[in-house]
Amino acid sequence: MLEQQRKPVAFFGESISTHQKVLDPLIAMTERITNAEGRTQTIIPFLSIVRHSHQTPLIPSVLTPSFCLILQGTKKLYLGQDILQYHAGDYLASVIDMPASAQIIGATKQFPYIGLRIDFTTQEIASVVMEAEINVKPQEKKLNTGAFIGKSDADLLDACIRLLKLLDTPKEARFLSALIKREMIFNLLSGDSGHFFFQPVLFDQQADGVGKAIAWIKENYARSFTVEELAKSNNMSVSGLHHKFKAITTMGPLQYQKHLRLQEARRLMLSGSRDATTAALEVGYESPSQFSREYRRLFGLPPLQDIKAVRKSSAAGALEKSEDAYAVQHGS
Repeated sequence: MLEQQRKPVAFFGESISTHQKVLDPLIAMTERITNAEGRTQTIIPFLSIVRHSHQTPLIPSVLTPSFCLILQGTKKLYLGQDILQYHAGDYLASVIDMPASAQIIGATKQFPYIGLRIDFTTQEIASVVMEAEINVKPQEKKLNTGAFIGKSDADLLDACIRLLKLLDTPKEARFLSALIKREMIFNLLSGDSGHFFFQPVLFDQQADGVGKAIAWIKENYARSFTVEELAKSNNMSVSGLHHKFKAITTMGPLQYQKHLRLQEARRLMLSGSRDATTAALEVGYESPSQFSREYRRLFGLPPLQDIKAVRKSSAAGALEKSEDAYAVQHGS
């Protein structure tokens, strides 16, 4: 595994100190709203605030479609073979469900990690592309991973400030927050990372291809299938499907399915609604022993021990809210 410092999009024409002057009011606004540890959901359904006053362990999880902006602190993301580190003013955007691992670095009570998370759907991105008639041109003739790190600019940070201000006016927030969200998507599509944010293959679910295959596994992760069957149903060769699938998700179709299964099983156990055997069967495993082996390989402990450890750490404030494990707390 290689550690890479992927260069985020530049903060055009602005010094670091000027950039920080824009981030400081955002930090102050979040602190007026909450000082709670972990992820706090606001009255705006798609907006949450994430705060950590300590360094967290490396947490395997699944990135879900979202835009996550760091206001203060540092986060390390393990995505496939890459290790990516990003800081205040940087954001992580994911356009599909992406298995990954993340870790908060160097947070303390005096200097906590603070971030904003804005959830969206691929349908919302496609709607903005169509209605604004945005023509996103790929920089290279190759597929990019479904998650990337970029650098916020003045327009994006201004939209975040306006969004947080709406929390003081709940009636207006219900309507205006959706408009600001579309504006943010527009800015992301129009910026230097637009070609990462919008890849047509991921958005056209009517056409056969890798985007449709990814969506099918997400909806049917508990079902058994072979790569040959998946390729045939999407009019692709096995090698073509595997190559494109790995380019976008950093792993093959069966490994992607396994990660989704294990994360959902963990979420079910953490919620207290299922024991290990029941959770294993519900997500598609036929053998509890195979489930236990694969679970330990991903999370480092057998299911029961892992759940006890997570609950203990969560009670001590070392992890974010446990029931949100599947909707990974990633950078936001």
